[in-house]
Amino acid sequence: MRKVLVSACLMGRRVRYDGRAKPVGDDTVTRWREEGRLVVHCPEIAGGLPVPRPPAEIEPGADAADVLAGRARVLTPEGADVTDHFVSGAHSALATAQTHGVVLALLKESSPSCGLHVVYDGTFEGRKVPGEGVTAHLLREHGVAVFNENEVARAAERLRTLERG
Repeated sequence: MRKVLVSACLMGRRVRYDGRAKPVGDDTVTRWREEGRLVVHCPEIAGGLPVPRPPAEIEPGADAADVLAGRARVLTPEGADVTDHFVSGAHSALATAQTHGVVLALLKESSPSCGLHVVYDGTFEGRKVPGEGVTAHLLREHGVAVFNENEVARAAERLRTLERG
């Protein structure tokens, strides 16, 4: 059976920076849980960040590839550098995915770790820009199909395709 890595906050775990969860209420995800497919993971917690914690964003003008290559940082509004936590958490997510034979991931959009299509612009003014989070980028670069919480149907179709082989 193929496994799915899923952001812990989407499963109702209170691991977000603000101590909240963002549970995804979807029958497909419920079925995957019942089938034992889900591997629940929070890269930010795995990277050593506490709950709650200050919000963090990739610095303006940079992207996840820059962060992973050491050319950019992930910062809090006060300017604290939390890059190492995000990079470590991304590598932890990849190791978890590889250990469990994960073929796709369902991640929380807009997060500096898990965002797939958009992330905050680094100014802490609530503006989003096209881009990926550090974990989403690393997983994709290693062949894991990544989807956000609004793409469960597409993720399910991809899983069916992979299982048909």
